[in-house]
Amino acid sequence: MAERLGLPGHDQLHHFVSSPAWDDAPLWHVLAEEADRQVGGEAAVLVVDDSAVPKKGELSVGVAPQYCGALGKTANCQVLVSLTLAGGEVPLPVGLRLFLPAAWTDDPARCDAAGVPETAQVARTKAEMALAEIDRVIDAGLRFGSVLGDAGYGSSPVFRQGLDDRGLTWAVGVACTQLVYPTTVRLRPSRTPAGRPSKHPVPNRPPRTAAETLDQQRWRRVTWRSGTKGPLSARFAAVRVRVADGPRNADRTRLPGEEVWLIGEWRDSGEKKYYLSNLPPRTALRRLAATVKARWSCEQVHQQLKQELGLGDFEGRSWTGLHRHALMTCIAFAYLQHRRLKAAGRGGKGGPRRAAAAALAA
Repeated sequence: MAERLGLPGHDQLHHFVSSPAWDDAPLWHVLAEEADRQVGGEAAVLVVDDSAVPKKGELSVGVAPQYCGALGKTANCQVLVSLTLAGGEVPLPVGLRLFLPAAWTDDPARCDAAGVPETAQVARTKAEMALAEIDRVIDAGLRFGSVLGDAGYGSSPVFRQGLDDRGLTWAVGVACTQLVYPTTVRLRPSRTPAGRPSKHPVPNRPPRTAAETLDQQRWRRVTWRSGTKGPLSARFAAVRVRVADGPRNADRTRLPGEEVWLIGEWRDSGEKKYYLSNLPPRTALRRLAATVKARWSCEQVHQQLKQELGLGDFEGRSWTGLHRHALMTCIAFAYLQHRRLKAAGRGGKGGPRRAAAAALAA
């Protein structure tokens, strides 16, 4: 790129990319518009996840001992909250924002040295960051039917309620220990030991874990789509429940919240996964299964961004430089996906989107 621009070396290009003298918000906006043009619509899903980049030293912005999925353990790394728009098995990254752990937000001098803006030096959870990023892409005109996330986000009542407040449909992972109530639960008034009415009522039935609740349900084999190696299937079960994420009563038990779907996946390996979703009550099990499984595409996006487009190769230490580098890798991914779709449209079997997805998987 530097050579084509007539620059004597690549250092000038590095300095330009990392310069705080220009605003990258319009480019993120254009990226969202292009993603929407390619795969946006009611059938698309917006996948919320995070991606870790291993790092050595202590000066790179946001680096700290955190869980690193690439290594499968806690290690020195940077963690980016990611948003991926996927439609017709074709994904496009539309957001990457650095998560700052307490070791950074509690040290303003360290943040200043790395060029972290004052507005970003406030401690925020990944769920809060994800909601802010969702607001940003919606403002940019991004269209999607559902928001998906793993248990790292789905276990947060703040995240689920934030999606509800925005009127969004969602399906998210939860732990097997997630407490839920049956839909038949009723609340009755209670009194304090002194005989006065207590602040919160008491449910007439205790909550149970997601695993215990689904153990009593019928599990059925469901094929949710065809993959490159044949049909993809597993056993699923689903039941309507009320999540224990309401206010806490006197004994610190959370009261029932809104009614949602509790979904279980029983893989052929024997592993079980659990999900919650606010899809309508009459939704078929096959659609529930297809929805919770649609988040697979973000894993391939992260892999390509790191291994083929250099997301993990940034050598700078600054906040601005890292986010600009992330932006450039997302733009490169969108361009390559555009080329895949264009080529698949000329000769791909099974439709251009499926052919492009097969090219991505390869």
